[in-house]
Amino acid sequence: MALPVGQQAPDFTLKSSKMQEVSLSSFRGRNVLLLFVPLAFTGG
Repeated sequence: MALPVGQQAPDFTLKSSKMQEVSLSSFRGRNVLLLFVPLAFTGG
């Protein structure tokens, strides 16, 4: 899903590296950098 530049991302929840649920909305007002590493920790 592509968003136009400047549009807010929809809220979502992911698990942290410590397996705790973290929501994007908990970082409201701060800069956020998301890093997706496909096939991390796999043989691929």
